[in-house]
Amino acid sequence: MDLPLLLSIFLLLIPCLTFAQVCQRNCGKQILKYPFGSGPGCGDPLFQPHVSCSQQKLTLTTHTGSYLVTSIDYSSQVLYISDPTMSTCSCTLPSKGFGLDWNAPFTFHDTTIFALVDCSINSSSICTTQSYDINDGSNSNSNSNSKLLCDQSTPICSLLYSCKPISTIDLPISTCCVYEPVNLGPSFEMDLQKLQCPSYTGFYNFDEGESDPEKWNYGIALKYKFSVTDDYPYSCSACEKSYGVCGYNGAYNSFICNCPNGINTTTDCYFTSSYNNGFRNGIAWLIYPMAWTLLWFFL
Repeated sequence: MDLPLLLSIFLLLIPCLTFAQVCQRNCGKQILKYPFGSGPGCGDPLFQPHVSCSQQKLTLTTHTGSYLVTSIDYSSQVLYISDPTMSTCSCTLPSKGFGLDWNAPFTFHDTTIFALVDCSINSSSICTTQSYDINDGSNSNSNSNSKLLCDQSTPICSLLYSCKPISTIDLPISTCCVYEPVNLGPSFEMDLQKLQCPSYTGFYNFDEGESDPEKWNYGIALKYKFSVTDDYPYSCSACEKSYGVCGYNGAYNSFICNCPNGINTTTDCYFTSSYNNGFRNGIAWLIYPMAWTLLWFFL
């Protein structure tokens, strides 16, 4: 390829010399806002190891598996996920259970309900047995008392067991166990094998007036906090207002604002927008005369 042709191509490419924004505002159809990000260096460093965007799908990853994020309520700070091994009114599936990582910045939302299905009558999820002497209260093998751990009087079990996949098996209601609100204890894990329950279901925003389990909101609702004080960072708010995306960088995960032109700042994108336009225009005015001079010389 001769020099004049190379110079001509270079002149055509000059107007397109722009940088791409590393941190994206969307993951598929899901809008991304702080504290979530599209990849490493985006969003909040406390959330990035747990919630990530891969192949345009936002997923929550814990030690028990990966779960699709179905929606995010940013105003209420609630993340909604679905578990592919969770049973619903449409089908029953075997599951190992669900658990949160101990260091994950999430807790179960108050509206989340777990129902364990087809549990053994002797399951530790339903009750625990304590032996004691009824006279002095000391431990003894002569007498025992069973303490119920979950709610079996709730209508949820009878409604859930009316679903066709469960009703055809003809399971007794006593094998159902409802935890409301959800509390998995210090381990943050629901081990169904240990609890002797082969499957479970979860739903949120349960309406006691809704008697059709096919219309329940199946999934898990998780509450998240920005920090200990739960204050939205002012620097991030200013960044997003200037069409930037909040992120972090360096050994100390310092705050950065990733701007649409690809430049990172520690404040917002108002200055970089005008600066970048001026910079590109200045470079163009400098390169155009030089390129045309060289082209004329070799011709």
